[in-house]
Amino acid sequence: MEPNSLKDTMIDYCLNILKREDIKNEFKHLMRPMLDVVLQEIYPYIFLSMIFVFISFLLILAIFILLLRYKINTSIIKKNIF
Repeated sequence: MEPNSLKDTMIDYCLNILKREDIKNEFKHLMRPMLDVVLQEIYPYIFLSMIFVFISFLLILAIFILLLRYKINTSIIKKNIF
């Protein structure tokens, strides 16, 4: 028997076990505490990222408004000159 064949057989066996619903549920229950810890650790960074996105949105909006005001003012001045 070839070593690759044994290896493939073992991999197929493990994959078949992992496809069962009861194993999937147990794996989810096992991983849930670790996922909760990871999420608790990254929540402040997610919150800060959202704040930075909101601030940059406000800055871009302010720049857009300033550009519109500048364009309106220059068009009024051009109309008055000519």
